[in-house]
Amino acid sequence: MMDCWKGAICSSWIYPTLIICANGFFSTMRPSESFLTPYLTGPDKNLTVEQVTNQVFPVWTYSYLALLVPVFLITDYLRYKPILLLQGISFIVTWLLLLFAHGLVAMQLVEFFYGMVTATEVAYYAYIYSVVSADHYQRVTSYCRSITLVAATLAAVLGQLLVSLADVSYFHLNAITLASVSLAFVCSFLLPMPQKSMFFHRKGVSETLPQPDKAGAGLSSNTSSSCQQDKGCAPADTGPTPAQQAQQPEPQHHVLRVLVQLGKDLKDCYSSRKLLYWSLWWALATAGFNQVVNYIQVLWDFRAPSHSSAVYNGAVEAVATFLGSATSMAVGYVKVNWDLTGELALGIFSAMDAGSLFLMYFTDNIWACYAGYLAFKACYMLLITIATFQIAVNLSMERYALMFGFNNFIALVIQTILTIVVVDSNGLGLGISTQFLVYSSYFTFIAGIFLTRSVYTIISIKCRNTSMAGEPTDH
Repeated sequence: MMDCWKGAICSSWIYPTLIICANGFFSTMRPSESFLTPYLTGPDKNLTVEQVTNQVFPVWTYSYLALLVPVFLITDYLRYKPILLLQGISFIVTWLLLLFAHGLVAMQLVEFFYGMVTATEVAYYAYIYSVVSADHYQRVTSYCRSITLVAATLAAVLGQLLVSLADVSYFHLNAITLASVSLAFVCSFLLPMPQKSMFFHRKGVSETLPQPDKAGAGLSSNTSSSCQQDKGCAPADTGPTPAQQAQQPEPQHHVLRVLVQLGKDLKDCYSSRKLLYWSLWWALATAGFNQVVNYIQVLWDFRAPSHSSAVYNGAVEAVATFLGSATSMAVGYVKVNWDLTGELALGIFSAMDAGSLFLMYFTDNIWACYAGYLAFKACYMLLITIATFQIAVNLSMERYALMFGFNNFIALVIQTILTIVVVDSNGLGLGISTQFLVYSSYFTFIAGIFLTRSVYTIISIKCRNTSMAGEPTDH
């Protein structure tokens, strides 16, 4: 009976999906996160706004950049679950330090471990594809992404209600968050260990990655459930047959071959002009978006100091998350030829992002500042959904994961440059209001690139149509 139960768990897609969704829910259920800046600058930690802005928050960007590439490769090599456990430990250490440690250096250490948390997020989104078959990809992807949006919204609403109605302290909000991320760590232990991964432990490792026009075939040929249907679970220590061992390359040669193949695939992907432009916007805009989100609480605290004003950070984040989800969902119902109008949309909505940031810079009214942030996040979420679809539609799962990781890496490099020059006390160390003037100018630059490009494309199409219309027809 027990063997049958284990076999059913191992062969089913339902069990790992439930556990990974539970992990995603509890790891995202962080009601204290909307109130981080008031907590750090309040009596609990007693840091100045300048210390938080110029010395504490930049550490997250630097640690994230330093850890992203090695963690991305190690995640695939170790087959995801160990990295999910590492993420759980990093979450717990982050909030233990946030609760009980004091001083500038301790809070910088908090940001380092949070950088580890964000660097290991790739394991959450990649894990499920290694334990379910390809025909369940769409369903489990929607579950995994939806549950994090639900958790983020609930966390923001809960945090706001506890602060505004129950007068719960920021310290106790962080204690609730610690309990939630600890439950996520427990869920990580319950996950079955994958038998394959996208790059280093693929079925048919000697084959190259699928070509962009063979995405469907690539997905079907490179995915299988971790246990054979109707045969229970294969023993974890079952090794390859002698014939398979003779065909497999030495481990170090295999790793080198995979890395070389990844480089070739990146080159092939970016040789497509369409993918190059969408990826360029992705990297530029994501760098600016992350920078804005990272420092928006500091701007709110500057416009309406938390020690003398009511704080509505949680409510604003909840509405922003809902609007982002709604705009993302709306993309699926809009019938637009993105090949023709995509660059124009990137330019227009990037200009709207720039306008929202200019509003946040020029206004002294906290409600106008809130409204600008809502518009900014909604526009970005709309465009990043379109960009994700446009990139993914022509690629295999492996190549999409590769481009996703590389685009985010480039975004993080740009964000690090912005942080060093604009934010860090060793750079310009600008005040928070002046920083948002820089960010608004940055998005104006992005909008200019794509509006100019879209005008050029439209003119080229008209000229081509005119020349074709003027050609004599054969009789």
